[in-house]
Amino acid sequence: MQSFVERLARLFALLGGATLAFLIILICASVLGRSLNGVLHSDLLQGWVPGLANALLALGIGPINGDFEIVEAGMAFAIFAFLPICQLHGAHASVDIFTARLPEAVTRVLQLITDVVFAAALIVLAWYLALGGLSKYRSGQTTFLLEFPVWWSYAASNLAMWVAAFVGVYVALARVQAFFAGEAGAGH
Repeated sequence: MQSFVERLARLFALLGGATLAFLIILICASVLGRSLNGVLHSDLLQGWVPGLANALLALGIGPINGDFEIVEAGMAFAIFAFLPICQLHGAHASVDIFTARLPEAVTRVLQLITDVVFAAALIVLAWYLALGGLSKYRSGQTTFLLEFPVWWSYAASNLAMWVAAFVGVYVALARVQAFFAGEAGAGH
């Protein structure tokens, strides 16, 4: 089971990374297009080489239409796609200034409680994200410029969120099993 959960978490981390890479390229292309569009519309180029400037403008050089809508949807998915690997490896941000000096038995109990509560929170978040997506689906809401259904990004994000919830439950169960088996520092 550990191998399956690890592969699943890595798959979603890779999907999240690929999504982020795509969004970075999209933003760079849009910013470059917007800048080039401004230069091509400048008095200088329109005065010196209006034919070339207008020919390039006719190619559609400019910002990417709806780039912010794509970034918004893609970032939501990427964030949720990284949650499973973070949960599996305990890589969430933590402040251990108070727990660093506690005895190991106390930190094991705190980690157990944290993992169980986190699993429950991931399930609740996945459930409410599903309800939100269903609401967007029923309303037929679309984005302003590209007019793609808003529920699409909810569905992609929700899939990643349910994977995170699954991994969270796996981690919590592994932590509980290790705790009652008396394994120091075990869990995942």
